[in-house]
Amino acid sequence: MPSIFPTHYHWYSSEFAQESSILHVYHTVFHGFSAVVTPDEADNLRNHPAVLAVFEDRRRELHTTRSPQFLGLENQKGLWSDSDYGSDVIIGVLDTGIWPERRSFSDLNLGPVPKRWRGVCQAGARFGPKNCNRKIVGARFFAKGQQAAVIGGINKTVEFLSPRDADGHGTHTASTAAGRHAFKASMSGYASGIAKGIAPKARIAAYKVCWKDSGCLDSDILAAFDAAVVDGVDVISISIGGGDGITSPYYLDPIAIGSYGAASKGIFVSSSAGNEGPNGMSVTNLAPWVTTVGAGTIDRNFPADAILGDGHRLGGVSLYAGVPLKGRMFPVVYPGNAGMSSASLCMENSLDPKHVRGKIVICDRGSSPRVAKGLVVKKAGGVGMILANGASNGEGLVGDAHLIPACAVGSNEGDRIKAYASSHPNPVASIDFRGTITGIKPAPVIASFSGRGPNGLNPEILKPDLIAPGVNILAAWTDAVGPTGLASDPRKTEFNILSGTSMACPHVSGAAALLKSAHPNWSPAAIRSAMMTTTNLVDNSNRSLIDESTGKSGTPYDFGSGHLNLGRAMDPGLVYDITNDDYITFLCSIGYGPKTIQVITRTPVRCPTKRKPSPGNLNYPSITAMFPTSRRGTLSKTIIRTATNVGQPEAVYRARIESPRGVTITVKPPRLVFSSAVKRRSYAVTVTVDTRNVVLGETGAAFGSVTWFDGGKHVVRSPVVVTQLDVL
Repeated sequence: MPSIFPTHYHWYSSEFAQESSILHVYHTVFHGFSAVVTPDEADNLRNHPAVLAVFEDRRRELHTTRSPQFLGLENQKGLWSDSDYGSDVIIGVLDTGIWPERRSFSDLNLGPVPKRWRGVCQAGARFGPKNCNRKIVGARFFAKGQQAAVIGGINKTVEFLSPRDADGHGTHTASTAAGRHAFKASMSGYASGIAKGIAPKARIAAYKVCWKDSGCLDSDILAAFDAAVVDGVDVISISIGGGDGITSPYYLDPIAIGSYGAASKGIFVSSSAGNEGPNGMSVTNLAPWVTTVGAGTIDRNFPADAILGDGHRLGGVSLYAGVPLKGRMFPVVYPGNAGMSSASLCMENSLDPKHVRGKIVICDRGSSPRVAKGLVVKKAGGVGMILANGASNGEGLVGDAHLIPACAVGSNEGDRIKAYASSHPNPVASIDFRGTITGIKPAPVIASFSGRGPNGLNPEILKPDLIAPGVNILAAWTDAVGPTGLASDPRKTEFNILSGTSMACPHVSGAAALLKSAHPNWSPAAIRSAMMTTTNLVDNSNRSLIDESTGKSGTPYDFGSGHLNLGRAMDPGLVYDITNDDYITFLCSIGYGPKTIQVITRTPVRCPTKRKPSPGNLNYPSITAMFPTSRRGTLSKTIIRTATNVGQPEAVYRARIESPRGVTITVKPPRLVFSSAVKRRSYAVTVTVDTRNVVLGETGAAFGSVTWFDGGKHVVRSPVVVTQLDVL
């Protein structure tokens, strides 16, 4: 933000509040307030002995029906039946608001609003009390941060100063988590089927913190966390993160602070892993009390083929629903051959109508929205577009509801089409749109855009935690914009198909609602553990999960513990529970002092003085053993875990170990015996590395596992990551 405008900050104190500058006062997940101050005033506050922390308001970004079956949910039995479809669990969705008229949010045949609900239905532009019901039990909007930070305030010509969704993202994520069940749905004929969210009977509380064209501000996000906890939600779903490429420590990250405040009160928080993959260390939302979700594909696709004049048919994807080309061939041109990068990317005003009129134009992906490139082609007189991935996107494809005949192709196919267009004397092409195909193999595949590990703050905690469906997901949509989100798109659709870790996150939010309904006494950590230790590690062709960007097998840095499998998560056998005190010990172990920790926990804490705890000993469902690169030879590290039996009272589990090359993993004791009197057992995992033989691979890590099995249906698996780093 330019320095001529006041910057607004949070600080931990109310002693200095001045009514004229206050934006939000936080009482529940955080003690403090946000206000507009000058940089000099912020420095004065930062240096005051009564102030624990001051941090600048940052702008965040959104991480943008067949998936329930793909996750192992079945009608009339299993987790859906045992949880009554998540009935009476309340999911708070922090996003762009909600379009309440959608059938996905009908309250038909739902029981009364749970008595513990304390929230409100906040009125505003085109939104009133009647827009809430027994399904949408509450709705609020948080705009004070935006109004202070945006010149002229929120643009009311494209936005609603209310919980109403002008963007579509919030409606989509809310209906993915908890949309109603049993009516036919599609997006212009694509992905036709029965509409349903993961927890169809769960209630929704919408918290609008993100605004069309101006993103999401930390001060508003933190205020929404504060309200959601007081209101009485059971689950918080937040498909927001990153925004400026900065990874802040937990005590300077309002999403981490707000989610700790929620988790400490028994509320499960799921968040998106970000869309900056396949780059390493791109995962966001790293706090260990948050469940961080990456994205995978499902077994449904929307194929569209680029047909070249030389007879080659190259596979791509598209959600174009307009008048098809019907096999007609048109000249094909690649503007990038002229050497102008803006033209190769089909940026605004970059195409010469004389060169593209009446032709299919090849555009490179990147720098502008995919659907916007097609609009540029259309304005210049082009008849169609082939959108080509670059090397960084590899073969990862997502469908788009293009405004002109267009399809997306992978990097290899894009190179072949460009080579044909530049070498053939009369290059021509067409596009064949083939609708919806299900039963695709392999699936799931790790989406190329999904944020990847290692954890950039604390590598001892593996992130992402797991992956869930996040590619080409059909869910409800707003009436405020067309399916592309472009101002020039006049179409209206009840449903839209989107991709991103934003779409994966609400799958886990809905899953948490089901597990919470089936197991009301489970903690957020127990629910996460149940999901993580029961994941799938193979696809529907029974092979290891593939990384879409490389075509090779993925690793836990890509998929965490694996792909969500709700058929098994309801009865995991063992869980790894974590208390608030455990999280405080973890914060001590990473070098935070008591005053710094108090910013997160709201109450004074004491760190151990005799022996510094190890961050790797947080009772997490995954295990990471880190060794210094400066030491050579044989090195060992021991990590402690405690398993809680949530299955049959009398049970005996035995360990099965998978050790990577050059690494020896041992477990003591190798057998865990549980009874009605003994529900918790601890064990030690010792990881021994021979630096002369260990193979760390391209990721700088080796991967193994520790799995506990009882000889019956329970298989409780923890990935083990072995890595060498310069700093410990």
